[in-house]
Amino acid sequence: MTQRNRGLDPDEAASVSLTKKQVSDKMRRRESLAEQDMRGLDLSGLCFDGLDLRRAKLAHADLSRATFRRTDLAWASLWGANLRDADFEGANLEDADLDLALLGGATFRGARIRRTLFPLADVSLDAIRASVRTGQRIVEREPEDER
Repeated sequence: MTQRNRGLDPDEAASVSLTKKQVSDKMRRRESLAEQDMRGLDLSGLCFDGLDLRRAKLAHADLSRATFRRTDLAWASLWGANLRDADFEGANLEDADLDLALLGGATFRGARIRRTLFPLADVSLDAIRASVRTGQRIVEREPEDER
């Protein structure tokens, strides 16, 4: 049943949360995931390479070990997401929100990061810039209470 058949207008359709199966089906068909709501889903290890994820809602999603090579994530919300060991080579992350995300082991070689919000309490801006230049893996800082 399509969203139109359910009586949803386009604005409401964009706010309907997808299931992991729906995300996988769209990815298999190479369909856009722009503006889709995938908050809190376990999408670990999936390959999003080259997909359109502009303005996607991925807050609190498990995206560990996922790949986002040459993926458009402009204006995407990855707030509080698990991005450990994710690969963002060549990705567009301009204006994306990665605040409070877990970035340990992630790489950003060649990524566009203008106006991207990073969890700077856990990761230094120098480490992020080095990863963009060299592909170096991000190392998260130890929490204050463990030092």
